[in-house]
Amino acid sequence: MLSRIASTLVPALGRLTVSSDFDGPVAPGTIVAANHSSLADPGVVLAALHRLGTEPVVMATAGLWRIPVLGGALRSGGHIPVHRGTARAAEALDRAAAALADGRVVLIYGEGGLPKRQNPEDAAPGAFRTGLARLAAASGAPVVPLGQCGARRLSSGGTAKQIAGFATAPLRRPALHVHLGTPVRLDGDVAQATETARAAVTAAWRTADERLDGAARRREAAGAAAAGPPAR
Repeated sequence: MLSRIASTLVPALGRLTVSSDFDGPVAPGTIVAANHSSLADPGVVLAALHRLGTEPVVMATAGLWRIPVLGGALRSGGHIPVHRGTARAAEALDRAAAALADGRVVLIYGEGGLPKRQNPEDAAPGAFRTGLARLAAASGAPVVPLGQCGARRLSSGGTAKQIAGFATAPLRRPALHVHLGTPVRLDGDVAQATETARAAVTAAWRTADERLDGAARRREAAGAAAAGPPAR
């Protein structure tokens, strides 16, 4: 249900484009690791994956399950709450491994949280936590690195600025791009595997950033051509 909602809502807020290094949907039993930059990017990522025929199980902070309506949607969709900083944190990895064994695709954010910066500009992913590497080791699942760019133009900064961003997005229609990289295997110890995952997601993010910039330049050139030569 969340994927369907996102695929309807996100195109109304911005111009979403998607690219991938492989054809078709993400293979069953795969981990998708995404960069996390905005409260809006889970919707952007779900809409992009839905467009490719993939509806993942999402690992997300447990506090979201306490939000009316959203919490019910998360429970009914079988998504996985992460109780960070508690003895229950390991339960999320066990549930994710079980979902992968059942042939589901699991979406995880390697950074484990949002950046603290306030500006709307995108930046490379921050340090990854070890949960992604531990899940890959426990399940043997391949990891598809996903880079998303532009979601901070929908929502970033303080509470008032985020509300204003969402309210004005249908008028501004910011450009959004999601890129899926080639699947990787996270070999080696946890530290090495964590760094490998971060490097792969960073590469996917750079591709998304480059394609977003290229699309913006093409729109500017098209606008200039439509306007005609400058008046003399």
